[in-house]
Amino acid sequence: MKLLEDKIIKEGKVLDGGILKVDGFLNHRLDCALIGELGADIAREFESAGATLIMTVESSGISIAYAAGEKLRLPVLVAKKHRSLNISDGVYTAPVFSFTHKVENTVVVSREYLTAGEKVLVVDDFLASGNAALGLLSLIEQAGATCVGFVAAIEKSEQGGRKLIEEKGVKVYSLARIKELRAGDIKFD
Repeated sequence: MKLLEDKIIKEGKVLDGGILKVDGFLNHRLDCALIGELGADIAREFESAGATLIMTVESSGISIAYAAGEKLRLPVLVAKKHRSLNISDGVYTAPVFSFTHKVENTVVVSREYLTAGEKVLVVDDFLASGNAALGLLSLIEQAGATCVGFVAAIEKSEQGGRKLIEEKGVKVYSLARIKELRAGDIKFD
C-alpha cells in the first residue's frame, strides 16, 4: 500500500537492532485517517473470506484490527499479554516472544470469546520472525477455530515470518513489505 510506504519513508526511523520506529503514526500516536485507510484495504482484501471474528494481540495491533473490524462489521478479540483478575479460568494460552521488547509473554484469550467453528482473521501491526503470529494461530487451533488469513500492516520480509504462517496453510497479506531495513535506507518488496 503506497500510502503506508510513503508514511514509513517520511516519518519512520530505523533504530539499532533492526527496529523500525513508527510510533509517531501507527502504535503510540495514531494517525486515525491512515489507520482508517488500512482498515478499508484489509476489508477489501478479506470481505469474501467469511471471517466471523478479528483477533490481534495487545497492544499495538488494536487500532488496525479495530479499523478492519469496523469496516467488516466484525467483533475484535484482543489476546492479552498478561492474565488479569477479570478473565475467567477457562482460557487458551500460548507463549509469544516479543522481538521489540526481548521478552516472552504468555498470551491469553478467554474460551468464552474464541469458540469452535469461528473463522478468524488475525490482524497485527508487524510481521517479523512470526512469533506473535504462531502464538495467535495456536490459540485459534486450541479453540477448534479456523484462521482465514493473517494481516500485517508492516512485514519485515528478511526475518522469515511469512514462511512459517504459510506453512500452516494461512494466507498472509501485508500492507507494506520491507525487503531491506538499514539506517537511512528502507527498501520495499
